[in-house]
Amino acid sequence: MAPKTAQSRAPQAGEETMAPPDPTRRAAIAALSAAAASLLAGCADAPSPIAALPAARPSDSPSASASPAPSSATPTATPAPHFASDYAIPPVQGGLAPVITRVATKQPVVFLTIDDGATKNPESLALLEKYGYPATLFLTKSAMGDNPAFFKGFAQRGDHVQDHTISHDTTMSTKPYGYQFGEIKGMKDYITATYGTAPTLFRPPGGAYSGAMRKAVADAGLKAIIHWEAKANAGSMQYQYGNALRPGDIVLMHFRPEFASDLAAFRAAHLAAGLTVVRLEDFIGA
Repeated sequence: MAPKTAQSRAPQAGEETMAPPDPTRRAAIAALSAAAASLLAGCADAPSPIAALPAARPSDSPSASASPAPSSATPTATPAPHFASDYAIPPVQGGLAPVITRVATKQPVVFLTIDDGATKNPESLALLEKYGYPATLFLTKSAMGDNPAFFKGFAQRGDHVQDHTISHDTTMSTKPYGYQFGEIKGMKDYITATYGTAPTLFRPPGGAYSGAMRKAVADAGLKAIIHWEAKANAGSMQYQYGNALRPGDIVLMHFRPEFASDLAAFRAAHLAAGLTVVRLEDFIGA
């Protein structure tokens, strides 16, 4: 049988008709559908709010202690070794100040003292800072001249300015008590006014001392006369006993043009002896 074919007919009166599809409207609908699909796809790819939260801190994690993050803090410098003193200054007896030539100690320490103050080279302070050496300064007013401010840099780092008389008279020990007392007390007052701290120790010019000097030192309110048995001089070490530094040695140096070579000789000697440079006043309680 032959297939039936569709036949068109004219619309009857009162029958509702449907307009043929509008190509423009069809394109608009297709475009909106595509946009909606793209938006839904984008939402599906976006991270969820939970995923966007910050990661847990290492302290919140059970395994954080097993592998701590490296610290970015700057390491602190290793402090200089501390040695407990086993020495005390002998008291004034019979009105005479004690004389300390060497500190009797079992600690591996040595003391650096620097005299006069004639040469004022900034290199001297820089070298002491470089090696971390504390020093005791026995200064003379005549050697300091018109520039006592130069030594304030030493005082600011903790070095003590001690008494070495006004005029550096090397024959002073042979002169009357009144003259010696004036030299000692006058310098003590000058140091106190200039640096704000009174000296407690005294070194005789040239090293010679007498009973009259010991009495003048005590009467001036100073605790002791400081002598020496080792000296850094002319770029080498000189010893009154032996040929090397010993624990408790008090080393004499001077503010001279050869300061750097003298300090180099001292450095080699104290390192070879295994000794640490510590501040005299702190160790003996002055």
